[in-house]
Amino acid sequence: MLRFLPGPFKLVISFLWAGLSTLLIGLTIIVLGLFKFLIPIPASQRFVSRIANTVFRGWAYAMSFMFRLSYPVKWQVEGDLPNNPEGWYLILSNHLSWVDILVMMHLSRADLPMPRFFLKQELFWVPVVGIGCWVLDMPFMKRYSKEQIAKRPELQGKDIETTREKCEKFRHIPTTVINFCEGTRLTPVKHEQKKSPYRHLLPPKAGGTSFTLQAMGEQFQEVLDVTMIYPGYKAGDPIVGPLLRGELKEVYVHIDRIPVTPDLRGDYFNDPEFREHFQGWLNERWSLKDQRIENYLNRTH
Repeated sequence: MLRFLPGPFKLVISFLWAGLSTLLIGLTIIVLGLFKFLIPIPASQRFVSRIANTVFRGWAYAMSFMFRLSYPVKWQVEGDLPNNPEGWYLILSNHLSWVDILVMMHLSRADLPMPRFFLKQELFWVPVVGIGCWVLDMPFMKRYSKEQIAKRPELQGKDIETTREKCEKFRHIPTTVINFCEGTRLTPVKHEQKKSPYRHLLPPKAGGTSFTLQAMGEQFQEVLDVTMIYPGYKAGDPIVGPLLRGELKEVYVHIDRIPVTPDLRGDYFNDPEFREHFQGWLNERWSLKDQRIENYLNRTH
């Protein structure tokens, strides 16, 4: 749409589109949140949540438009998504950039229930966005270091307790729970620090994923294993700027649909045998994902 404009002009227009649409939709959700707060009746709160969820879908379409605004991004999608906006799904994905969130919004804008992300606690303080995510019942996770837990043992398992509480709310509204299992964006420095056994990924964290399946496994229709690649960009390269300037030309997405079988549901924290099984399952998924990325890079070079 703006492909013939110079990069700086496209960046400004794209930034304004993202900012204004987020502000408008975010403020609308916050106003709905006031009703949710002032009328503490579960049935009324669920009704308001459904309205807020519909407004949130409008943000998904606005963010999807970002991929056409500065330059029409080419989508390479292998596999397919379920066509069931009234269902419940768990997405497991690698994590490369903030743009990953926009990719998820694009994928889910029409055919999936609106996503819920596990967010870092610090994001709560982002103006409009933080409160809006809180109204939408997105879990804010606070990670504690081993040193902090050693000083204050009561912090052990706090993030998992937050996961449990939020999953209870997800039971009442169709939801796609999105888990970036690596816990942080991939960069060469993090890859080296964590001594990752994978070529293109960080090691996945199994606890939160397992707990989500334990809490909602009978409700999830499927697990969707999503692999994202931004062709032409390496791990750690900025992606947001290129998207805004119309320099991001392609996005590759692979989707595996996995049934939620009974062996994926168990007590991860109190059953050592199940914990070992689940860690092995998730590590195997990550090995397949790593090989898939390697195969894609080999055939495109």
